[in-house]
Parts: sequence; C-alpha cells; structure tokens
Amino acid sequence: MTKPFVDYYEVLQLSPNATPDTVERVYRLLAKRYHPDNQLTGDQTVFAGILAAHEVLSNAERRAQYDVAYDDNRSQQWKIFDQQSASDGRETDQRIFHGVLSLLYVARRRDPRNGGMGAIQLERLLGVPEQHLEFPLWYLKQHGWIELMDTGQIAITVQGIDKLGSGDLSLPANRLLGPSSDTGRDIPDTEPPQLAGPDGR
Repeated sequence: MTKPFVDYYEVLQLSPNATPDTVERVYRLLAKRYHPDNQLTGDQTVFAGILAAHEVLSNAERRAQYDVAYDDNRSQQWKIFDQQSASDGRETDQRIFHGVLSLLYVARRRDPRNGGMGAIQLERLLGVPEQHLEFPLWYLKQHGWIELMDTGQIAITVQGIDKLGSGDLSLPANRLLGPSSDTGRDIPDTEPPQLAGPDGR
C-alpha cells in the first residue's frame, strides 16, 4: 500500500523556497512549542511530524529528492483545467480565474510579503497552455485582484483575496481541492477561503 504523501513544508509552515537556515530556525521554534514536555502546547503527534519533516528538509540530498515528489503531488492536487472540455467560453474563463486566484492565495498565505508565482509555474500547476492564461491574467490584473511583484512573480492582492472569498468565482461542480486519495487528509491552512456555490453547497 502506497504511503500518503506528506507536505513537509506545510508541517513546518515554510515556503518551498526556504533557506536551510530558515528551516533550522523554524524547526527549533516548532519543536520547542510542540515538544511533549511542554505542558501548555505539547503534542506528541504534531511533534513527530515536525521531526520527520526536519529530517528530510535539513538534508540537501533528501530535500532535492523530496522536492521532485512535492512538485508532482502539487501538480496533481491543483490540476483543475480539463483539457478535453477546454473551450473559449465564459465557464472556462471562470475556472481559470478561480484557479489562478486560489493558487496565488496559497502562495501569499505561505509567505505574506513575497508569496507569488511565475507564469510558467501557473501554467504547469493548472495544466493551462500559455495562450489560455494571457486573457485571465490581464483581466485579473485590470481589476486589481493580482499584481506583478518586483521579483517578476505574480501575486494576489487584498482585493483578490476578498473576491475569492465572495463566492462570485465559485465552481460548485468543479471544486479546486476535494478529498484527495494522494494525501489521505485535508490540507490545513493552505486552502483558499471557503467558496459556496449558488446552491449553498
């Protein structure tokens, strides 16, 4: 039986781009907080997860191997664009608007100051060809829902987060993140704001 994939970056509340020094600093902070000897916040299960994550991410070779699996797993989780039903209609645009904002929300949630993604990364994670992203990115930028950072990456704005949480871009028949057999669990603190469809589901 295949073991469920564990997001070690999420366990340590880190960006995938975190430096080794950051990994160590955050690990020490979380280990102290969740150590079973801590009577206020100790948690044996969480502590074990932190140890496992640190064991992999603190080792350059193991981290490089893990990153390959991490990118593949994220691609599967976020692949919402159905190539077989691709069209130039408004429904397709809504899917992409929702997907772009949701991905950028997660990036911003992980790193509030510098959380963004490049256009190529968005193409890969959404499974959307470049020509299908040009209009959505222009549209979202014109509304002020996304912005171009000094680094050249695209990031969601406060207005974009509010828009994502308003339900206007909800896809009741096409959830971005459903129960995943790959992870075996819900992903805490990384999902975009709860989006309700017109039927309230």
